[in-house]
Amino acid sequence: MKKYHFPEGFLWGGATAANQIEGGFHEGNKGLNIADVLPGGKERLTILQSPGFDFQIDREKYDYPNHEAIDFYHRYKEDIALFAEMGFKVFRMSIAWTRIFPNGDELEPNEEGLAFYDRVFDELHKHGIEPVVTISHYEMPLNLVKEYGGWRNREVITFFERYVTAIFNRYKNKVKYWMTFNEINSGFIMPIQGLGFAIQQEEDKYKPTFQAFHHQFVASSIAVKACHDIIPGAQIGCMILYAPVYSYDSNPKNVMYALQEERMFNYFCADVQVRGEYPAFIQRYFKEHNIELNIQDGDLESIKEGTVDYIGLSYYMTRTEKKEKSDLEASEGNLIGGIKNPFLQASDWGWEIDPEGLRIGLNQLYDRYQIPLFVVENGLGAYDKVEKDGSIHDDYRIDYLRNHIKAIGEANEDGAEVIGYTSWGCIDLVSASSGEFSKRYGFIYVDKHDDGSGTLERKRKESFFWYKGVIETNGENL
Repeated sequence: MKKYHFPEGFLWGGATAANQIEGGFHEGNKGLNIADVLPGGKERLTILQSPGFDFQIDREKYDYPNHEAIDFYHRYKEDIALFAEMGFKVFRMSIAWTRIFPNGDELEPNEEGLAFYDRVFDELHKHGIEPVVTISHYEMPLNLVKEYGGWRNREVITFFERYVTAIFNRYKNKVKYWMTFNEINSGFIMPIQGLGFAIQQEEDKYKPTFQAFHHQFVASSIAVKACHDIIPGAQIGCMILYAPVYSYDSNPKNVMYALQEERMFNYFCADVQVRGEYPAFIQRYFKEHNIELNIQDGDLESIKEGTVDYIGLSYYMTRTEKKEKSDLEASEGNLIGGIKNPFLQASDWGWEIDPEGLRIGLNQLYDRYQIPLFVVENGLGAYDKVEKDGSIHDDYRIDYLRNHIKAIGEANEDGAEVIGYTSWGCIDLVSASSGEFSKRYGFIYVDKHDDGSGTLERKRKESFFWYKGVIETNGENL
C-alpha cells in the first residue's frame, strides 16, 4: 500500500455539533433553539418545510432526540478521554448560541453557559487537544426565528456581533481555531436550519434567501475582524457544504448546466467570504432574476476587509447533473442530490460514495482560492451491529475513511494545502437530517436508539483502533 506523508502538525481529529451531542436542552439557563423543536424521524425535513410548522414542541405527536442527544453535557469528560485515547490533535465542536444568549437578543451573556464551555475547553487542553469551534451550527435561537424572522432581519447582525464578541473575549486564551457559519450554502436547500426561516412562497424563494446570505456575510466579516483583534494569531474560517458537480455527459449544454450549479452552490458563499466581493456570475443572476439586495453603506467594505483565513468544508459525496433529467433516477445526499451516477456505490442512506471526488474537489478549491483547506466533515452513516461479545466490526467505515484520507494525501501531493481532517460524528450522535440514532458515524458506539431506549454506554468500535493507528503514524499507516 502506498505510504502518504501528511504535513507535520496535520490536524487529525473528529467533528460534532452541540445540538447533536450535548442534550441538556433545558439546563444551565439555556434557551430554545431551532434544533430543540425538530422532531425525530425520516420525515423531519418534510415537516420542517411544511407551511403549518409552528416551531412548537408537541410531545404527544413527536419525539425530540436532540433534547438528550448522547448527553455530552454531563459526560464530556468521558468522551474527551476517549478522543485523547485515539490521539486527537483537535476536536471540532460548536457552541450553542442559546447557552450564551438564551433568547439571542439579551444585552449580557449567560454565565452558566460560558462556564460550561470553559470546562469543556479546559478538559480538552488537559488531554492536549485543541478545540476547533463552529460559532453557529444549525442552532439559531428560537426567539430570533419567531420574533425577528431569522437572518432575513438585519437586526440579527447586531445580536450575532454581541455573541461573537462575548465568546472571543471569554475564550481568547483557550481557542485558536474558529469557523463562522456551518455549511453556510445549505441555506439554498434548507433555510430553516441555516438562515432561520422557512420559505412559504416558491416565487419568493431566492430574494429573502440572498438577503439573508448578505446579512450573514456582513456578520461573518465582523466576526473575522473581531477575532483577529481580540485573539491575535487565531485562525478563523468559513465552512461550506462541498459537493463537486459532474456533468451527466459531454453534451455542452449539460456541461454548462453543471458549471452553473457548481458555481452557485459550491462557490458563491465561499467567493464572498474568501475574496471579499460578490462574483460576476451572481451579479448576472441578480440582474436576470430582478433581485435587488438591501446593501447599506459600509457593508461591502466590511465584507472586503473581513475575509477568512481558511476554508472549512464538509465532503460526503459528489453530484451528477443534467439539464433535462425527468427521465433519470435521482440520487440522495447531504441535503442536496442529483441524478444517479452509474459508476458509484451508495451508503445505506443512498449517499453516493466517491473518494476520488474529494481529491477533485480539494484541487478545485485550492486552484480557485489559494488559501488553506480544512476537511472538517467527512464520514459514513451506517447501521452498526453489536456482537454478543460487545465488539463492533465496522470494516465498511474503515474502508470508507481510508479511501477518503488517501484522497486527501493525493490532493496534498497535487499541491493543495490541506491542514487537517476531522471525521464527522467521531462519536455516534443524532442525525441532523433525520433525527435518527441508527444512522451511526462514530468510532465510538453510544447505546441509544431511535425509540429513545438505551443506557448511553460508550463502546469502542473496530474503527476506533484503526483511526488511533492513523493518527499515531500521521497518516502513513492506513
